[in-house]
Amino acid sequence: MLILGLNMFHADASAAIVHDGKVLFAIAEERLNRVKHYAGFPALAIQACLDAAGAKIRDIDHVAIGQDSDANLSEKIRYALANPAKLLNFVRLRRRKQEMRDIRELIAKRLDADADGFRFKVHHLEHHIGHIASAYYCSPWDQAAGFSYDGSGDFVSTMMARCQGSDISVLDRVFLPHSLGSFYTMICEFIGYSKYGDEGKVMGLAPYGKDTYCKQVRELLMTGTSGFQLDLDYFKPIGSNEGMQIKPDGTVALARHFSGRMAELFGPPREPDSEITQRDMDLAFAMQHCFEEVFFHLLDELHTQVPLPNLAMAGGCALNSVANGKLFARTPFRHTWIQPAAGDEGLAIGAALHTYHSVLKNRRDCVMKNSYLGPEFSDASIDASLRSAGLKYRKLDRGPLLDTVAGHIAQGDVVGWFQGRMEWGPRALGNRSIVAHPGLPNMKNVLNARIKRREWFRPFAPSILEEKQAEYFEHDHPSPFMLHVYKIKPEKRDQLCAVNHVDDTGRLQSVAHDENPLYYDLIRAFERKSGIPVILNTSFNENEPIVCAPEQAIGCFQRTKMDAIAIGPFVALKSEN
Repeated sequence: MLILGLNMFHADASAAIVHDGKVLFAIAEERLNRVKHYAGFPALAIQACLDAAGAKIRDIDHVAIGQDSDANLSEKIRYALANPAKLLNFVRLRRRKQEMRDIRELIAKRLDADADGFRFKVHHLEHHIGHIASAYYCSPWDQAAGFSYDGSGDFVSTMMARCQGSDISVLDRVFLPHSLGSFYTMICEFIGYSKYGDEGKVMGLAPYGKDTYCKQVRELLMTGTSGFQLDLDYFKPIGSNEGMQIKPDGTVALARHFSGRMAELFGPPREPDSEITQRDMDLAFAMQHCFEEVFFHLLDELHTQVPLPNLAMAGGCALNSVANGKLFARTPFRHTWIQPAAGDEGLAIGAALHTYHSVLKNRRDCVMKNSYLGPEFSDASIDASLRSAGLKYRKLDRGPLLDTVAGHIAQGDVVGWFQGRMEWGPRALGNRSIVAHPGLPNMKNVLNARIKRREWFRPFAPSILEEKQAEYFEHDHPSPFMLHVYKIKPEKRDQLCAVNHVDDTGRLQSVAHDENPLYYDLIRAFERKSGIPVILNTSFNENEPIVCAPEQAIGCFQRTKMDAIAIGPFVALKSEN
């Protein structure tokens, strides 16, 4: 049985293909068309899924879509009637979404196929059920508490569920306009970060702040036995597009979230690209602190209804790795399984697996043990790309490759590392990574000046051998998808000074040999040269989607001041090019 899962006409459009309950391939459209957070129809991703499975669209049995415009319709109508100025826009938007529901016509047109040959059934799944499904059905558990939270999806911002066997039972929803994601976005916008996806940047700014505004910001959030509510006086009405606009070219724009009351309380909003003041840092601190308080309150509520140690979690806010790292101390949950593509691209996997397990009632026997679900490229195709770029390079066997790259890292070089299948989700996890020495005091500045050109306050991540995690970090719960931030032990902070954030934390990736043998052995090779079982790992890109194909990696190497690139078995040095 082949099931095609889709996230379409929503931020981070994507596709995934599932064969008899196993995810064969998954990819976000942005990696192929190079438009960050692309929100149109994922035609290239669909074709890539079919190619990976050796299938045609006529071979697909089911198409599952992680959104349902009919879900929570009464709540949508109630909100529209309470905001008459938004009513006409609501009607127009609903008409447009109905037109997009004809998936057969869309696929036939975009894939140049004959719809008469399609045999698939179409399934629409509510957004947050799709998120929970993307975590629970990939986890090793047969029962867990399910939790999803983000800005919005199908007019819901938060969902709690009981997951058992093949079933996901919804226990509670928080409806718009109340949203922890919108709360976070609103304050990010107020301090000058107004682009879709900027929230992750501001998370790194928060530790530079103080608790100056925690009391005032906490008053914007009211918690109770039924979840939480926002003080809407500080927010602009979201409208029927739920605070987000998808432009004709598929790019995403956010409507302004904050009202004039914010300026009355905190002064004028910061202009983008202007100086970051202490006020802005203090607001970022308060935002993260209050976000965590409400998050932990919700998890406590969930645990009273599902008193299990296991938490399966997804949704865009589940990428808040700082909160994830603290939940073990602040809630009763002892284990987490967080979908590596926790944002909306993960809906493609969630919708497909929900159809297989919950709708079609097939038993569960597959676990997602790693996130390497994207394309890989043959040595011949990489060789051709290197020759086409006019580079001087050499081919090495596995052992010499690892020794050579580890040697470059040990001497302070910055190396592009392009190997195997591309990662699924927003984190580079050792296959599309830029790697460097974690213990050189100037390495963070070198990376920002020469390659990444990121904000000064954003930290870089450590990849650590799984069995060494407890020696270096104050928590031993594994973080294979780089979704937890833990304190670095005091005696190890100098060794990890390039990845030790201002609050002595690191957003780590714990690397197990059976999950990525080549990357694991690279870290081991570096440990033999440096005594440190850790490598600095950042995404292989330069203000663009993470590189997918060899020519994109080679282009990034050529236009930046990267010292070397290891791409498949080939190594090229900047000094020779």
